[in-house]
Amino acid sequence: MLLTWDWVYLAVGAVLLFGGGEFLVRGSVSIADRFGISKLVVGLVIVGFGTSAPELLVSIQAALGGSPDISVGNVVGSNIANVLLIVGVAALIAPVANSDPAIRRDLVVMVLASIGVTAIFFTGEISRLTGVAMLAALALYLGVTYALEARRVKAANGDAGAIEKSEYAEEQAQKPMSLFLAIVAALLGLVLLVVGARLMVNGAVGIARGFGISEAVIGVTVVAIGTSLPELATAIIASWRRHAEVVLANVVGSNIFNLLCILSITAIIAPIGVAHRFAVLDGPLMTAIAIATLIYLFAFRSIGRWTGALLLALYAGYMGMQAVA
Repeated sequence: MLLTWDWVYLAVGAVLLFGGGEFLVRGSVSIADRFGISKLVVGLVIVGFGTSAPELLVSIQAALGGSPDISVGNVVGSNIANVLLIVGVAALIAPVANSDPAIRRDLVVMVLASIGVTAIFFTGEISRLTGVAMLAALALYLGVTYALEARRVKAANGDAGAIEKSEYAEEQAQKPMSLFLAIVAALLGLVLLVVGARLMVNGAVGIARGFGISEAVIGVTVVAIGTSLPELATAIIASWRRHAEVVLANVVGSNIFNLLCILSITAIIAPIGVAHRFAVLDGPLMTAIAIATLIYLFAFRSIGRWTGALLLALYAGYMGMQAVA
């Protein structure tokens, strides 16, 4: 009976994480628009951090609760799922194009971050000092990206002082959200994320113990898919509306945030012990996928339906490998 309730906790937690992330992003973006914050800041920081909020809350809850394997597995598994599962599903709906030079630049950052974090895994721990260094790397990335994007916007518009509204505001122009409702939405989203993260971690730990499997396996599979639901929903909607370029931007940005933000903040709050399997199996696999994605998109600039099907097949193989791990 307890095992049944663990599955309920896991499912309800995933739903709350999905809803909480949506409320947090919508509320935060509306607040930013109300205060005239530029589209660049909204896209880089608010939306990027907001869509990674489920991973952050789950990793923190897991680390504080003495389940570091779920904490690390959540991040690594989410990054693998983002490329193989989410891009694969999106490509089946509509080919995913890589027409923006900024995406290729960020792909390089994603590869470097993957290599760096996998190297850290070999030390067996992500300490507070390492967490601070990773957070500093994220700040550097955001600063450089903002400067480059601001220069590109200036060159395109010929107006350095122009403040662009976010795409969210443009889409919601017919029914704008008041500042009060935006604040309520953001706070509600945060509450849902906290509760959802607690339920998901508790359910995942219970399932792992009930079946006698490792928390690392639960982390890279069930928990990772659950926390990647916001990215999956965004990818499906974007591909359906033929905005395929959004898919890569969302996936690459999310992967960078997962590695440099989620793990760093979690480690600063509570140092994370890293199981050996993440150094020799999941971490190198995550890095290999990142490198393969970089090479493929530099060579072909587009991910078609057949490649999408191959990505899904590879993800199915990865899930099968976990079943016998």
